[in-house]
Amino acid sequence: MRILLLGGTSEIGLAVLSALDLTPDTDVVLAGRDVQALESAGKTLPSCRVSAVIYDATDVASHQAFADSVCADGVPDLLVAATGVLTPQPAVQEDVSLAATMIETNFTGQVTTLLAFGARMAKRGSGTMVVLSSVAAVRPRRFNSVYGAAKAGLDAFARGYADALHGAGVRVLLVRPGFVTGRMTSGMTPAPLATTPAKVGAAVASALRGPARERSRAIWVPVPLALLAAVMRLVPRSVWRNLER
Repeated sequence: MRILLLGGTSEIGLAVLSALDLTPDTDVVLAGRDVQALESAGKTLPSCRVSAVIYDATDVASHQAFADSVCADGVPDLLVAATGVLTPQPAVQEDVSLAATMIETNFTGQVTTLLAFGARMAKRGSGTMVVLSSVAAVRPRRFNSVYGAAKAGLDAFARGYADALHGAGVRVLLVRPGFVTGRMTSGMTPAPLATTPAKVGAAVASALRGPARERSRAIWVPVPLALLAAVMRLVPRSVWRNLER
């Protein structure tokens, strides 16, 4: 089995891999900008073969060549798209280049990369892609409008791309976690139904072990978040804009 983790130092991405039944003959490719950090991350994984490759989600012009290079050694059986940044809203309003970086990392770059690998998987006739969305995609809020918009775009793309790949043997598992405590949210007050990287990883691994149809759907982590998301859509805008969390 060959696995590609985009955002190779991501806590959630690594938690997904740790929750899988990796064997010594599993090839794991960690992709990111810092090879040293990727190599350190690789040491945390269960027994498997790990390699590190340079990947920049914001360098969209390089993504086709990146996919060609990775696939030269074998098209991944599983791709986990875990690149992401969370920059505070006041900062992106002060420096709009930070907003551009967040959108390119969380949305644009993921779309171009997933398209490149999806085409390779479809040509082979098999493969699974895990796309990390967020409850923020359901209804962006005033304190995370840029982040929420990027996740909403990614969520919409994943759903549409899953339909485009239907019948090609390629599955798209869309993951919608709530507030995840970890490096990205350090210093922030946890929102209701907060979760952890380990719990997200376990939920994804469980879905991946299920029937093929289970690997082509959306999952919420934790499960009750789906009900909360439904309620979020019904809150009047006059109330929504004044909510703190």
